[in-house]
Amino acid sequence: MVWIGIYIAIASLVCILPMLADLIHGFRNKKPWFPCKYFTLNAASLTVIAVAMKLPVDLNNSMPGQVDQGAKLGSMAFMCTMMANLLPSLATMDTKELLTNIIALSILVITLVVNVCIQIKTGVLNNNKHYYRDYNIVSYNSWLIAIFYVAMLLALLMIHISSALTILKSKKILDSKYKAGHETALKDLELQQPMVEKLRQHVSNHWIMAGTGSPQFMIVCSATTSASGVICFLSALILTIIMFPIRPDLPNYGSDYKGSVVVILVTQFIGVLLGTVAPLSRCFAFLSFKVSIKWIWSHIGVFKVESYCTQKLFDWKQSSIPFEFSSRICKCFFQDLKILTLNLCIRIQKTVVIACKMIALIPIFFVIGALCCFHCWKWLKVMFGASNSVLVERPVQIQHNRSDLSQYVLQLQDDMEIAERALESISKSGNIVIQKAEKHKPNNLMNLLEKSSGFEGVGQYDVHQVPPLLEEKYVDCWSLPLVTLTAIIMSLPNIQKDNTDKLLRSVGEGLRYVTHVEETLNSSEEYAIIQKVARTMWLEVEVSHKWLGNKVQNLAYEVNTPKEIVQWFSDTAENIVTENLKVSDDISFHKKISASSMYRITQTMLVDIDQVSHEELFGRLSSMISCILAACLTNLPQVITMKCHTSVIEERDTSVHTAAQLLGETMQIINSLQVRNLPSLNPDDLPFIDKWRDCVLHPSP
Repeated sequence: MVWIGIYIAIASLVCILPMLADLIHGFRNKKPWFPCKYFTLNAASLTVIAVAMKLPVDLNNSMPGQVDQGAKLGSMAFMCTMMANLLPSLATMDTKELLTNIIALSILVITLVVNVCIQIKTGVLNNNKHYYRDYNIVSYNSWLIAIFYVAMLLALLMIHISSALTILKSKKILDSKYKAGHETALKDLELQQPMVEKLRQHVSNHWIMAGTGSPQFMIVCSATTSASGVICFLSALILTIIMFPIRPDLPNYGSDYKGSVVVILVTQFIGVLLGTVAPLSRCFAFLSFKVSIKWIWSHIGVFKVESYCTQKLFDWKQSSIPFEFSSRICKCFFQDLKILTLNLCIRIQKTVVIACKMIALIPIFFVIGALCCFHCWKWLKVMFGASNSVLVERPVQIQHNRSDLSQYVLQLQDDMEIAERALESISKSGNIVIQKAEKHKPNNLMNLLEKSSGFEGVGQYDVHQVPPLLEEKYVDCWSLPLVTLTAIIMSLPNIQKDNTDKLLRSVGEGLRYVTHVEETLNSSEEYAIIQKVARTMWLEVEVSHKWLGNKVQNLAYEVNTPKEIVQWFSDTAENIVTENLKVSDDISFHKKISASSMYRITQTMLVDIDQVSHEELFGRLSSMISCILAACLTNLPQVITMKCHTSVIEERDTSVHTAAQLLGETMQIINSLQVRNLPSLNPDDLPFIDKWRDCVLHPSP
């Protein structure tokens, strides 16, 4: 049993660590409402939580000691804390996930509550005053505190169910408002110049929409989250109070868990203290919006419940029963039963929402009281001359773009307005991401791009005069010729190792952005297959310095001149294709595509390579790689624009964060490519390397 106790403590620690990670993530990203990124409600977390709740559901082991009783109550407080932390994660789920996880959580909580009630009835949770009487310890009524925790657990469960019902309709409201904001942002994008400033403003607009329209931010700013934060704080306060009379140094713990109970108690108490920070902070996230006394009266004083809180229940009420009945009487009976049940659920939902709004007044009035005290203190300070310094008014910062940004704020209720400080904080967090990304510019890639001033290299790697080795015709992608050319460069002897290593790093940096271009603009299945081949081959070239199993840096022992090296690659590629021509597994397919690309490129190079030195070939191939990368990266503005927008509401925050980071890293590249003369390509053809190659080889008059 001692080892089981240690197992419970480890499970508790596993729950604490992701809660701590969410705290750190919130502080680092300037999000004081602490979104759930690591500690979320899912099958894995519910399994670990069930293990951590072993003590309060244990009916077989008598735990009469004061430490034992405290550990049972501490586990219940820990459960309250975890439920309050998990609440925002409900907003990240679709309907099916939401239903599944809420049912699983309900089963866990109800099982816990029933077991605790049984222990209260049987006296396992009791008044432990008669224990340690000789030590003059102040005791407490375990059963009474357990009843309070049972009530709080049931209240939190009702809040989770209520929030889940609200989320389903709220997402649709935010989604419709986001679409309108996105259309406005696209119109503003056409008016902005130059390109980098245009992209920065576009990212900022979508950052505001993704931040204020985030499902997690939506639920955090609701009364249900404020109520859960108050309950979480109350449970932590009760546990802190009952911890004072506990004496873990006493030798008799009264249960088979023995000393491991202390480890559980301390671990879960630390978890309660750390886990209370986020729910308590979320209590005040509601104040991110301007809330007037009139608004409080109209929405709470007269017990108003918004339609989106009960809309899902009304939809279910109006829908037909998804079962077929042979008897009309049975069908009418079940239809009436469904209506009665849902009417009851609607009333319960309204009651829960109103109760949460009443509880949410506590942090609101607390802040109002704190502000009043602060202003009184400042007034007294001035009146009694506490400070002889002349009060200097802060310079008013010109908020020239606040009105522009406020039109992108998404909110469920139109009669609420976001506070200026909250809007500035959200906007500033986006600028911080861009500024941090600017410090991680791809310097090696930028140096490589300087080796070319145009895009002529796009037409030089494959002039389309080489008969294909494969009968099947495969599309070409940006990354495959880049990896193939790099493999040839890695085989060249008499080139300083620093130069080849620097080129390898440059191509590696470039392929990161090439991947963004390909995944965003060339995402069809036929392109995805070739891109996967290129990624596999690049891993082999970068890590092992091999090409299809051949150590390219050892070629100098077999062949020496540049022409011999290129000829070796061409012959080897032809042999690989021939050997795998009739094989149809994934490995042979990868080899055929890679070898076919190598054959086409090397056959093109063999036309004019007779008198070329190693250094000249290195420079020629480096310039070719530079041109291909430059042509591909001209699509970065379009990629950033598209990454700002996604139709999946749960992914918008992550997508616009990627866009902001991508913009910060590549601003200098975008500016440098703007001065180059683009070929006369249709804008729709810019993402495709074969269109570039044809245009460079056969420019239109």
